[in-house]
Amino acid sequence: MREEADVLIVGLGPVGAALAVYLGSRGVSVIAIERDTGVYPLPRAAHLDHETMRLLHLAGGAEAVSKASQPLSTYEFRNGAGELLMGFRPEGDLAPTGWPASSMFHQPTLEHALRDRLGGISCVSARLGHALSAYEESGGGIVATVAGPEGAYEVAARFIIGCDGGNSMVRRIAGIALDDLGFDEPWLVIDTVLKNGVTRLSTIGMQHCDPARPVTSMPMAPGRHRWEFMLMPGETPEEVSTDAKLAELVAPFADPASLDIERRAVYRFHALIAKTWRKGPVLLAGDAAHQMPPFMGQGLCSGVRDAANLAWKIEAVLRGRAETALLDSYQPEREPHVRMITGMAVMMGKLVCTQNAEEAAARDAGMLAQPEAARMNPMIGLDGLKSGVLAGGGSVCPEPGHESGRRLDDEAGYAALLITRDACAASRAFGDAGGAVLLSALLPDAEGRLAALMQGAPALLVRPDRYVFGAGEAPALVAAWQAYLATGLAEAPSAAA
Repeated sequence: MREEADVLIVGLGPVGAALAVYLGSRGVSVIAIERDTGVYPLPRAAHLDHETMRLLHLAGGAEAVSKASQPLSTYEFRNGAGELLMGFRPEGDLAPTGWPASSMFHQPTLEHALRDRLGGISCVSARLGHALSAYEESGGGIVATVAGPEGAYEVAARFIIGCDGGNSMVRRIAGIALDDLGFDEPWLVIDTVLKNGVTRLSTIGMQHCDPARPVTSMPMAPGRHRWEFMLMPGETPEEVSTDAKLAELVAPFADPASLDIERRAVYRFHALIAKTWRKGPVLLAGDAAHQMPPFMGQGLCSGVRDAANLAWKIEAVLRGRAETALLDSYQPEREPHVRMITGMAVMMGKLVCTQNAEEAAARDAGMLAQPEAARMNPMIGLDGLKSGVLAGGGSVCPEPGHESGRRLDDEAGYAALLITRDACAASRAFGDAGGAVLLSALLPDAEGRLAALMQGAPALLVRPDRYVFGAGEAPALVAAWQAYLATGLAEAPSAAA
């Protein structure tokens, strides 16, 4: 039996599910397969930044997550004596996107919310207990063999997207190699549930940079807490995972009797990036495309950004509004961001993982030479887009609110936005865009964030992934946008003048 769809998604974790929602919301027919038969019941990813919460809001998952999360008040790195080496603190309760700068969340809650959203999209078929066996390119697309509970069947699709994790079958079949950035450290991860109605031990994320044993301590969703302990030379996963050893490790930080162990697992923290993210009709997203140490809390965030970057491009190609060259922009736009984050995560990891006492003492002396106030910084801001935008673009568009009291994202959905001062000019430009750009009237801007982006320009064009494409005259912006859809290149800054 052979079935057909526009897109076959392999892997229905948060990245695959968000991608399926984005595609389905734009009318793309999707078959999404997942080897497991249900949501993995224990937390894995722990952190979402405000940009990712905004993107998940567009996918219908943020509201449930926000009820099962708590903001991180600070993120601190302290030495073995408890002295602050460096720290990061949000600059306000909410970021310009309208979400907390950093939220510690419960991953199963997110996955259930996204799958519930998928259930309401008729053009998406989500299939649990179905696994990819093989695929080959055929007729400009792919034909995949899928093993399901009732036997094997074929799926013919224009594109196959591997969202199937670090051991991606899609990546392996495609023969795509990984670039190893040289970080490989074993850590024990302990997830706990707090007893007696306690909702939190702390709101601070802590890296204990103690050469005797580096430790990470993180508040999770309310009622949960995570510790990560670096394995020392000679220790085995079996040795450190016993009840007695867990109690010994946790005891300096909390009474073991006040906790229930929800999960214990030893992971190797890697820094790996796929050399190719697109190979014809084959694309990779999330951990299939990149893996990073957890010290920036950006693994899942990066995967959701992949999905938000990719889905509207695939839909535009399928509908004939864009050439396939647009898909060549995916890796050049996303990889520099991923490499920057991964580099910072590796740097932080090396800072934390120092086990040589003399090296740790030299590290501490250098960092403690600054006044303590200078060691506490604003929460780390991430770079915007370096390509796929006009000159002056690339920043994240703020969420200014809407006259109805709802978010702009509620009104617009996952679509490109043309925000303009002149409704007539915008209407003409929008008509010329063939429906590719959503027209929006100029919005209330009490804090002046949109005005700062527009800098007096009559219009602002925002990509579906909420990066600013550019500011300028509406017709010129739309013309530049159409040129980008045709080539994957935004090389006409004069078009926005």
